[in-house]
Amino acid sequence: MEGTVFTQALEGMKHVKSEEGRLENKYLSNPTQYNHLYSMVQEEAKTAKGSSSCADGLLWLTRAMDFLVGLFRNLLEHQDWSMSQACSDSYGKTLKKWHGWLARSSFTVAMKLAPDRKKFMDVIGGRGDVNSDMKKFCTTFSPFLEENHKFLQASVGMDVIKAS
Repeated sequence: MEGTVFTQALEGMKHVKSEEGRLENKYLSNPTQYNHLYSMVQEEAKTAKGSSSCADGLLWLTRAMDFLVGLFRNLLEHQDWSMSQACSDSYGKTLKKWHGWLARSSFTVAMKLAPDRKKFMDVIGGRGDVNSDMKKFCTTFSPFLEENHKFLQASVGMDVIKAS
């Protein structure tokens, strides 16, 4: 999906993947203290406030997943919408307010490259029931995203940070 609307979400996931070694080393330094991701992020947030921090990675991954959940809900609830319309609506409700002019402009251009809805559904569906899978994903995953937002705001004070 490189070069598509999902590029930024995938980049956020790559960032989190690159943090894997750092997180593992942090955990191994004190498994009792760092038995949860949140405890690592809380400590790191005291000193690291940059785009390379675990907290920043968690923030943008959570936002990217908000977009994906919104997209899936749009695809389920609006069978007549094109991919571009479903993506744009989700973007407007999730990521747009956090992006600067350049990212918003890039999204607009990316919408011109959005795949056909049927093709997209065929690709993500494989041989299963794609609608049932998307509904289950949204229902199961949304509470985790809400928990992340609460944590990022209350414990770390990061849920209001815009892209730089």
